[in-house]
Amino acid sequence: MLQIQENTQILSNLTSKFPTFLLTGIPGLESVHVWISIPFCCLYVIALSGNSMILFVIITQQSLHEPMYYFLSMLSAADLGLTISTMSTTLSILWFDAMEINLDSCITQMFFLHGFAVIESGVLVAMAFDRYVAICDPLRYTTTLTNSRITQMGLLMIIRTVVLIVPLLLLLKHLYFCRENVLSHSYCYHPDVIKLACSDTRANSICGLIDLILTTGVDIPCIVLSYILIIHSVLSIASPEERHKVFSTCVSHIGAVAIFYIPMMSLSLVHRYGTSAPKVVHSMMANIYLLLPPVLNPIIYGVKTKQIRKAILNLLLTK
Repeated sequence: MLQIQENTQILSNLTSKFPTFLLTGIPGLESVHVWISIPFCCLYVIALSGNSMILFVIITQQSLHEPMYYFLSMLSAADLGLTISTMSTTLSILWFDAMEINLDSCITQMFFLHGFAVIESGVLVAMAFDRYVAICDPLRYTTTLTNSRITQMGLLMIIRTVVLIVPLLLLLKHLYFCRENVLSHSYCYHPDVIKLACSDTRANSICGLIDLILTTGVDIPCIVLSYILIIHSVLSIASPEERHKVFSTCVSHIGAVAIFYIPMMSLSLVHRYGTSAPKVVHSMMANIYLLLPPVLNPIIYGVKTKQIRKAILNLLLTK
């Protein structure tokens, strides 16, 4: 039945500018999708509740109205956006086998998916800058990271996202699709979609490469440079206890950077070089990329940040 459906969709997509794509759940495990949805639901609940809780305590607790926590609230908002933008299609596939998605819906999902990913990358850079100023130039911390400057940084992240993502997605509207229209994931991912196009995709590839350079290609070196300066500053501290104390303030951020960039780069490598890899590998990497940061970030910051942990406990105990 699935094969007939796929063949029908392929025929309907013949030289079509308005195709219908078929999303993919967990290849080879379609018969147990309902059971697989249970751990997915648990992870979504953890991501939604954890990030919502962090946002709530930072907004409501006056003691947390500091630059570090403002950036953490931005990170939680980006994680919520990543979770919500893909949760509907993933659960629709696992629960109802609802795999069809048209081009406009696909582009809309990609805007939020890639947009929140770019914003999260920018937030991680801002958090690295926050740690750099706090450790290397603590006397100027409050004058450097004022509320107005933090607002400007947030607006800059949003502007960068719109400027980079919108042209990338508008170029998709000019493509024709005339081959097998089955995507590799349970959501629309730009490199996955352009693989299915029959028309010239050079402009899309160039635009995608420019976006990659202006996001990951800029953000990762900035984070690395921040930590080189931080390490240089910390090594000048004579006391081992003080070194440990200073480094411990960076552990949460280093964890957030690792769980965001490592899955993202792994998924990109699988798409570029892993064409012979089993489909289930593509599917699992895609789900790890989007679920790992929203699930683990609230746990990491809740455990490692005393003020956040205390605020959450106070909130829970007063209920």
